[in-house]
Amino acid sequence: MSELERWQGRFAVSNYVFGEEPNTFLASCANLLPKSGKALSVADGEGRNGVFLAQQGLDTLSIDFSPNGQAKAAALAKKRGVHLRTELCDVHAWTWPEAEFDVVAEIFTQFSTPAERADKWAGMSQTLKKGGLLLIEGYTPKQLQYATGGPKQIEHLYTREMLEKAFSAFSKLEIREYDTLMSEGDGHSGMAAVIDLIAWK
Repeated sequence: MSELERWQGRFAVSNYVFGEEPNTFLASCANLLPKSGKALSVADGEGRNGVFLAQQGLDTLSIDFSPNGQAKAAALAKKRGVHLRTELCDVHAWTWPEAEFDVVAEIFTQFSTPAERADKWAGMSQTLKKGGLLLIEGYTPKQLQYATGGPKQIEHLYTREMLEKAFSAFSKLEIREYDTLMSEGDGHSGMAAVIDLIAWK
């Protein structure tokens, strides 16, 4: 089964796999978001995070490779009464526009190989405007002990050193690693080991 087939299957259910509410970390960053501008939600799945960014008044583009996910993202945006732009694409093959977005969010998109991740993060840096805000949350290798979500391959998990190296050119980085009790739909439920990045280009 391909990665696309796997996610198409997961998103084929009527309920939202990770819930309809935004990721807790992303929601906690609401006060850091600009009052206007353009936002990009990377590999946005069923759209909960893209919809949240749109609710904050940002012109938001939600990109994902799953038609089922994007259909549910559009439905959630309609339910919440906000406009969400969607684009069906593989983030590993997308042409990242230069200095296009004021905010880029990547929340639990840990299906990339190390080489794909390097290219994806380079693209995310490229598409962020100078002074723009980058928000990333992912699982750390310790998550393998909890097994409450996320990839099983250790090379897909995030570390502080990995993030510091990838975004060393940014003007300011804030990184936090911690254990937390997650309750984000059936997909993220239970104790988890996560890492958050807040960075300004």
